[in-house]
Amino acid sequence: MNAGIELCKNTEMTNDEFREFSTEWAGAWNAHDLDRILIHFSEDVTFVSPMATLLMPESGGVIRGKRMLEEYWREGLRRIPDLHFDVIATYVGVDTLVINYRNQKGGLVNEVLELDGHLVVRGNATYLDDPSHSGDASSDPA
Repeated sequence: MNAGIELCKNTEMTNDEFREFSTEWAGAWNAHDLDRILIHFSEDVTFVSPMATLLMPESGGVIRGKRMLEEYWREGLRRIPDLHFDVIATYVGVDTLVINYRNQKGGLVNEVLELDGHLVVRGNATYLDDPSHSGDASSDPA
């Protein structure tokens, strides 16, 4: 399929806006600017991550609401002072953005973000399941 085709079917965001979102998302994480990160998430967001079970065991891996998401990511940034993400690629779907990136340990991660307009309403952090890979997914609070 031609990469120039407008694949995004979100009625409020274009492919360019999805790319801008991805760039801003990585910049906010790399600056450790929690306010900049959270501005893209709805108040009633649900975020699912295996790292949440480590940082907030009571969550069962499911973070509900922006306030809880802020607590989760604040703790992640506290525990991982060298956190850094390098975006490899973005994938655009219908109201969905997948950000494929490498974390500071070299681990490969995908953030699968479902949007309503310009705000993330549901996110899933997924990690490469490859024992031969040298990266450590546990170093990422997403």
